[in-house]
Amino acid sequence: MLYSACRGFRISWELLVSALRAFGWFRVIPLCLVLLFGFISFGYTSAPSLLLRPFYPLEYQDYISKASAQYSVDPYLVAAVIECESNWNSEAESYRGAQGLMQLMPDTASDMVRLGLVDGSEYDPEDLSDAETNIMFGCAYLRYLIDYFNGSTDYAIAAYNAGLSNVEEWASAATALHNAITFPETQAYLIRVKNAHKRYQELYAGTFEGM
Repeated sequence: MLYSACRGFRISWELLVSALRAFGWFRVIPLCLVLLFGFISFGYTSAPSLLLRPFYPLEYQDYISKASAQYSVDPYLVAAVIECESNWNSEAESYRGAQGLMQLMPDTASDMVRLGLVDGSEYDPEDLSDAETNIMFGCAYLRYLIDYFNGSTDYAIAAYNAGLSNVEEWASAATALHNAITFPETQAYLIRVKNAHKRYQELYAGTFEGM
């Protein structure tokens, strides 16, 4: 991989030098920018896990493992949602009142108890700043959404951000979900969570096996 990167750099440098000679500085500025972003993208996609892990931390593995197993949710998806929702800040609270690692509304947590998905005597829906409690409710809610949309993780992720009623409307459109979403925030959220999900699978492969 290092050899390929060095060889690619040499070829790109030779092209740049040739362009400078042929067209002059002012004409190759766009080319320089393209090459710069190309190298950044290459480094990001091929960088060793030790370089990327600080950007995708993984905490509370025991809580994630326990809750994801209980609700049959991919633990790497749980990690991705936590990363995108709160950046692993258990005290996070949004202006709308969503709380904790997985940014749950207290009403949503109470609904999980009412529906019998979470034991309210063991996990308090009012204590969402507690990491274990928040992850348990978050996994229950993800399971509920995945089941509601017949196993579709993408629809569940979108609903986690935009709510059930909005996603139901988008689901009825005769187009792909990403094209049907009318909220730019939710479009970006879906992409971010899916990308983070892939990264967590790659960077922490095998972490939750046997836990």
